Amino acid sequence: MENATHRAHVWVSGRVQGVCFRAATNAEAVRLGVSGWVRNLPDGRVEAVLEGSPEAVAAAIEWCRTGPPRAAVASVEVIAEDPEGLSGFGSGPPL
Repeated sequence: MENATHRAHVWVSGRVQGVCFRAATNAEAVRLGVSGWVRNLPDGRVEAVLEGSPEAVAAAIEWCRTGPPRAAVASVEVIAEDPEGLSGFGSGPPL
């Protein structure tokens, strides 16, 4: 199944809020052709859901390990999930 859609639920810790992490993640996801969403969490982490080709999702996860220039990523937790068929990329659901 070479065209299979993959889904990853990602939590990024470190200095990831106040450094344009969400906007940069959105831009990178669009560039890679990944659908999903990204949001800040009250505990200081950033949460994202990424859906797309295995290669695109892997590239987006790898990008999250560094993030934008002002970020200082301490850790990235990734859980594979069943795809939901998301289209486009935007803000996450309300907390």
